[in-house]
Amino acid sequence: MSVRRLAEVQPEDFVFTLQNADWAKLQINKYPEGRQASAVIPLLWQAQKQHGGWLPEPAMVHVAEMLGMSRIRVLEVATFYTMFNLSPVGRHHIQLCGTTPCWLRGSDDLKLVCQRVIGDQGHITEDGALSWIEVECLGACCNAPMAQINDHYYEDLSADSFEQLLSDLRAGREARTGSLRGRTSSEPTGVLTSLTDCDVEGSWLQRDKPGLAIASTQVSDDTASLLVKDKEGAAPSGDVVGENHGSEPKRLKEPPADGRDVLTSIKGIGPKIEKILHELGIYKFSQIAEWTPDNVSWVTKRLKFRDRIVREEWIVQAKGFVAGNEDG
Repeated sequence: MSVRRLAEVQPEDFVFTLQNADWAKLQINKYPEGRQASAVIPLLWQAQKQHGGWLPEPAMVHVAEMLGMSRIRVLEVATFYTMFNLSPVGRHHIQLCGTTPCWLRGSDDLKLVCQRVIGDQGHITEDGALSWIEVECLGACCNAPMAQINDHYYEDLSADSFEQLLSDLRAGREARTGSLRGRTSSEPTGVLTSLTDCDVEGSWLQRDKPGLAIASTQVSDDTASLLVKDKEGAAPSGDVVGENHGSEPKRLKEPPADGRDVLTSIKGIGPKIEKILHELGIYKFSQIAEWTPDNVSWVTKRLKFRDRIVREEWIVQAKGFVAGNEDG
């Protein structure tokens, strides 16, 4: 990594605002006595945000004093991590990825846009709106080329869309974040090119032998019975990968008098899914333990999480809890 030096012109002093000082104390209190130095990165980050996007030397001194650290230790952290800007930046600071995936997808064209619109790296436009640097991978390779501008990612960039983005930011217009091609995640831009042999699009089942679909991971005998197809490839009644909507399981009109089971104890059930199950009248491990394949299909349709019940072995876990096994 190249040497990173502090800006020649520094402010005389720096102190956290009252609000940021209270916030900093909360961060420090997260760590046990003698380990307060662990809060150095969040405190430096907050100092940078307070100081207009860059971290001056007096801010490092202030953080060092708050944490009881030597100044050189804080300086080492600030100069090591490129997330800390050691000199002034524009209101919209662009970190342009130039690592291999982005380079292969055209990041060189984006650099030319930066040089034409902003100037050299580290330069701030006269209106104080824009500055830029080239950085290493930011972890959005699947939607390359991309750039991080302040706190947001902008992906699937082209020279034209990037230049328009900079124009919008500079003018104070609202700019779309994420993929500028409209992708909602990392799906292919065209037709599906992988997992094309799945029985159901997005299913976790994979073909092992003609007419037989089995799970790609080890599952119990009870769970596997819900997954295996017959030799002709027809799913048994209630198979969650089929179109059968299944049959309604045992449901309760209101919470049981003896209390609800903590359904989140089942691996794969979080607070959101537990809430949906409660709305469906499912409160007890014993209810889930009795589900048939048709019941699984019925619940799956309402949860809208295909194959999840089977893949995560909810029924097996529920039976374990019913039997008194503390971890299901």
